[in-house]
Amino acid sequence: MRLADFHTRPRVVTNPALGLRSAKPISLAIYIHDLSPGGVERQCLVLAQELRTRGMDVVLVMHQVRGELLPLLPEGVPVVDLHSARTLQDVVRLRRFLRDNQPSVFMANVDHNNIAASLAKALVCSGTKLVICQHNPLTAGFHATVNWKHRLVPFCYRMLASRIDHAVAVSDGIAEELIRNGGLPPHKVSTIGNAVIGSDFEARASAQLHHSWLEVKDRPVFVSAGRLVEMKDHRNLLHAFALFLRQRPARLLILGTGPMRDELETLARALGIAEHVGFQGFVQNPLPYMREADAFVLSSRSEGFGNVLVEALGCGTPVVSTNCRHGPADILGHGEYGILVPPQDPAALAIALGRIIDERHRWPVELLRARAGDFTYSACADGYWRLFQSLV
Repeated sequence: MRLADFHTRPRVVTNPALGLRSAKPISLAIYIHDLSPGGVERQCLVLAQELRTRGMDVVLVMHQVRGELLPLLPEGVPVVDLHSARTLQDVVRLRRFLRDNQPSVFMANVDHNNIAASLAKALVCSGTKLVICQHNPLTAGFHATVNWKHRLVPFCYRMLASRIDHAVAVSDGIAEELIRNGGLPPHKVSTIGNAVIGSDFEARASAQLHHSWLEVKDRPVFVSAGRLVEMKDHRNLLHAFALFLRQRPARLLILGTGPMRDELETLARALGIAEHVGFQGFVQNPLPYMREADAFVLSSRSEGFGNVLVEALGCGTPVVSTNCRHGPADILGHGEYGILVPPQDPAALAIALGRIIDERHRWPVELLRARAGDFTYSACADGYWRLFQSLV
């Protein structure tokens, strides 16, 4: 579908979660690049569905309608295809969309899309409120794919700050960067955690799992999940696990794929721990692995948020995580719901692996699941609902 009309019908709407009423529904346009399999794309699909059930008129605006997540499009949500070859081309087409349709709120996601949306807002006379969402770090040293284009993002935010009505960060660390590096005033920045726990979580977590290391345990099994890329720092994890194995037997399952797999398998052999480490590759449903693990481990140098930590907590599994920028400390309550260790410190991580096994009683299942409940689809959508209400 190319640029098309998007209208709302005046009616009285009651938000079942908050009991708010308005003369007509808020119209929301969510702008994303496409529906490739990623956390941001899934987050937008969840919000589209959740906010629509709260009475908002929602439309998805895409750079190109493509991607593996297309089958997950919520039924009844219109889609606008910009049919652009480059993000820069989106600017003129977004301007036309905003001029013709004037949604109450226009929500953009991620770096260059946020900039394109801000430029489009600057070119059109409209009462639409622009909200940008920052899911990843702005600081170049912590960005997973640093190049000159990403280094320009904070500068562009500073130049376009007057066109941005509000910015949402997925963690407090990213919120601080939006203020410090992006030049946005504090009153224009909010933190809303990701939507991770949905209505299907329990069923997914309860799915059967057949893995010899987890079916009959004769030693602790640690599980880690994430792309095999530099920022996830699996080298740190392997070195820490090698140190841990000097003290007691254990096994480690690493879920995920990526360009560093061969290098990491070579490192495991060099450390003499290959027989105790299982590289599982891409796993469609990692929750059963988390459920059966003695502990979940995250070794990242940086995170935008850390969905896998919430998933592990939702399974009632104790967590060890590097205290990296920008999400784990927020999720783990600065140590209340798990163990935090310095990044790139294998010795500290190895000690934490022992502690999480020996002191597991400090993190009962009920406590961990209750914390995960703060990051449900509903809780996240309520945060955005309140923000949009306050803006409109």
